[in-house]
Amino acid sequence: MTQRKPPGDTARATIRDVAEQAGVSVASVSRVLSGNYPVSENLRRRVMKVVSDLDYVTNAHARSLAGGGTPTVAILINNITGAAFAHVAKGVEGAATLRGWLSLVGTTGDDPERELALVNLMRQQGVAAVVLLGGAYDYDEYQLRMARFARSLDAAGSHLVLVGRPPLEGDVPATTVDYDNEGGAYAMASHLLSAGHRRILVLPGPAELTTAQSRLSGAWRAFEAYGVPFDRGLVRHGPYDDEHGYTAVEAALRVTPGFTAVLAGTDVVAAGAMQALRAAGLRVPDDVSIVGYDDIPLASQLTPQLTTVHVPYEEMGRVALRAVADRREGGAGRRKGTDGDHLVLGTHVVVRHSVAPPRRG
Repeated sequence: MTQRKPPGDTARATIRDVAEQAGVSVASVSRVLSGNYPVSENLRRRVMKVVSDLDYVTNAHARSLAGGGTPTVAILINNITGAAFAHVAKGVEGAATLRGWLSLVGTTGDDPERELALVNLMRQQGVAAVVLLGGAYDYDEYQLRMARFARSLDAAGSHLVLVGRPPLEGDVPATTVDYDNEGGAYAMASHLLSAGHRRILVLPGPAELTTAQSRLSGAWRAFEAYGVPFDRGLVRHGPYDDEHGYTAVEAALRVTPGFTAVLAGTDVVAAGAMQALRAAGLRVPDDVSIVGYDDIPLASQLTPQLTTVHVPYEEMGRVALRAVADRREGGAGRRKGTDGDHLVLGTHVVVRHSVAPPRRG
């Protein structure tokens, strides 16, 4: 008979250890611990004594990943320190907690291959849902593989939820919770144009991300609506970080000077752009106006406070989790092609103090 682990042995007891010492099967131990199956009082006492002797702790998290116990939702995010989608994750986690669900957070590091690998891993682990945050990568192979994973998740009783990105093409069992990204950029560019700006430096984000593509498209539509030529030479793509905002403005001041406003793809990019303008001896908004996108807390903490586009990120997270719970509970699950599979939340411009009419030469 297996002896009790000595006090100095720090290895955690497993369910197999419990079964072996109790002289029963792993399935019998599982039935006793779950409490969901009728077992004899003798079996229950024998197993629970060994559980106590071995100081065995049931891993509820592992049980949920294996498809039983508490449902688990996996939140996959590009960068856990990114303020915008951290608010989405907060919304998902908060709504999950209210339902007694567990949440996992994984980071993709802006790597499409890692993102796909994590989705596949979560599928193998049997989570209740995979919530994928942020813009998608705009190339065919990525889209095809993501569609395959969505179908695999669905077949396994799980579900893919895309937040802040367009829906997958075709008949794919996935829910999309998006926001009016292009409309927000259109409104923000219109705000600058209506203030009299004509030469606007546009920093939409990484060229391969759908988020940046939509923001650039919205800005272009605004120029078109105002009858103002859109200068593609004033578009500079790059990551959504303050370093890009700084270096893009610094380069533009050397290569294409004369712009009177900066339309930044995020508030963080706008913060870097502000630093570059100050380093060049320019004042915001007296010399150059600047606007952002997202309306994270940073926007109201900058000097001057930043005019930006408000995105309801936390609400998107709550909506995403509710969509999964509704499908799981059978209350509001709908088939692909109905309105329940693609939800779009509104955006709006928050006017603060970083925009002024351009100075007349």
